[in-house]
Amino acid sequence: MTATVAERRTKAMARGVGVATQVFAERAENAEIWDNEGKRYIDFAAGIAVLNTGHRHPKVMDAVKAQLDKFTHTCFQVVPYESYVALAEKLNALVPGPTEKKTIFLTSGAEALENAIKIARAHTGRNAVIAFSGGFHGRTFMGMAMTGKVAPYKLGFGAMPGDVFHAPFPVPLHGVTEDDSIAALNRLFAADVDPKRVAAMVIEPVQGEGGFYPATKAFMQKLRAICDQHGIVLVIDEVQTGFARTGKMLATEHFDIEPDIVTMAKSLAGGFPLSAVTGKAAIMDAPAPGGLGGTYAGSPLGVAAALAVLEVIEEEKLCERADQLGARLKQRLAALRDDIPEIVDIRGPGFMNAVEFNDVSTGKPSADFANTVRTEALSRGLILLTCGVHGNVIRFLSPITIPDATFNEALDILEASMRAARKA
Repeated sequence: MTATVAERRTKAMARGVGVATQVFAERAENAEIWDNEGKRYIDFAAGIAVLNTGHRHPKVMDAVKAQLDKFTHTCFQVVPYESYVALAEKLNALVPGPTEKKTIFLTSGAEALENAIKIARAHTGRNAVIAFSGGFHGRTFMGMAMTGKVAPYKLGFGAMPGDVFHAPFPVPLHGVTEDDSIAALNRLFAADVDPKRVAAMVIEPVQGEGGFYPATKAFMQKLRAICDQHGIVLVIDEVQTGFARTGKMLATEHFDIEPDIVTMAKSLAGGFPLSAVTGKAAIMDAPAPGGLGGTYAGSPLGVAAALAVLEVIEEEKLCERADQLGARLKQRLAALRDDIPEIVDIRGPGFMNAVEFNDVSTGKPSADFANTVRTEALSRGLILLTCGVHGNVIRFLSPITIPDATFNEALDILEASMRAARKA
């Protein structure tokens, strides 16, 4: 059956939509998926960080079912609804800092980033944007332009929007220190773009597709100071880091800074399409009425799900749970370092963790080893994702609601897969 559906997919769908597995989902619950042949998998991908509260959390499902019985769509810009306002109020209170905040809702993470740039340009009257190498900000044209990774996101799509510049993200493992990054920013201002032309600086607090490299508190505070010095809007992309994944509701809370704008999506609505842009009120109010929005922006179903997600995170103490799970995962990986010399780094705050592999003989990043671990795990019933500019990183994105027994089973499969990869 799976082979038949896979063949149909190849014939029916554009090849540009890549798939990581040939697992065709039939049903799912919390951290488990069953395919169309009845095989069970433990899900350590979670729809790429969309399901921090798990597949079909009962509270989220109940909220969406209740909303289905009321209405599914009006377009908020035509006939608004109170739940949108209530969720905006909650996000305004969640984003760090004393300044009054305002929020808009959209549909995808890329759409949130696009609108963050629109808002920053309207507020500053400037055009230029600075992003960081290895960052991922979406597949729209401005999203691609800001993304600091060519393959596969930019290949064959022609010229990117102008006035987007990149600075190196600090990754000491790969020879780039925080001082190197700050020096590169200063060179950028001296050689390529006047800081008085820069509308926004965009950064992921932990890089997602780029390899799960975390920024430090000191580095984020330096960026805040640079943005303040030059009147640049600091946009923190929390699309993948948000909603308990790093042990805080938002990763920004680790840094003791106030962002100007925060973009959110993925786990905000527990599996339903919804994104948000929350920022300082004076900045958010820069676009004229009608300048922001979208037909599906702020879907009533997504809003209902998100309100339930925020309750689940608080009631089930998922921030604390993320710290516990991440500590157990990193401890298990650390115990394997002597037996798996390909491991060169284990990292990540909370439960936003990754392991990075190098080839033992060359010392260079080994995408082959990472992919072998991934495929070995899949054959044993564990779904993993790779990432990183070199493709040599495995990232762990299990639902934070995963039961202990299922988590322990997944760790056993992970260890067996890494040992098998050594022999392959």
